[in-house]
Amino acid sequence: MTDVHDKMFSQKLILASQSPRRAQLLKQVGFEFEIIPSHIDESQIQESDPASTVKALSLAKAESVAVRIDKGIIIGSDTIVVLGDDILGKPESENEAKEMLRRLAGETHRVYTGFTLLEKPSNRRISDYEVTKVHFRNLSDWEIDRYVSTKSPMDKAGAYGIQDQSAVFADRIEGCFYNVVGFPLSKFYTAMMEFVK
Repeated sequence: MTDVHDKMFSQKLILASQSPRRAQLLKQVGFEFEIIPSHIDESQIQESDPASTVKALSLAKAESVAVRIDKGIIIGSDTIVVLGDDILGKPESENEAKEMLRRLAGETHRVYTGFTLLEKPSNRRISDYEVTKVHFRNLSDWEIDRYVSTKSPMDKAGAYGIQDQSAVFADRIEGCFYNVVGFPLSKFYTAMMEFVK
């Protein structure tokens, strides 16, 4: 098992994401990596269900970076928030952020994060995803207004980040907490072990 550990942590890794949360989580478990942001038009990727959507987006992000490097393992990832049948992306305005949070209040939503490992030069790849259920308690308008005024929701799917001030909005979580932050650490770690064997 030590061989797998050594092999896993000696890989040249490239994170195809500008998300500070993903970078922080990967560093937390000991990975070292380079960051090369992906550039894709996410609106062009429309799949039939949330799981397929996040896997397709994570693959597209990894592929967009893969063309720029010769050797290494590229990590692509994408997170979406789903309420009922609606995908809630990043809000485009403060009013949209407030509307999203009003919709989430008192309800259970699902957070999907997809990830892809793509190795160069072999082009070997795997994609997987995790889903976590999150229940928000009822929220007052002033709580929503105060949170949105921090600007924190503006770069986050569903207009909240469970690791910031909105931590007090969620009263129940079913599944991987780190998936809600933006990266399913345990599932990624076990996938990485299999990938480098």
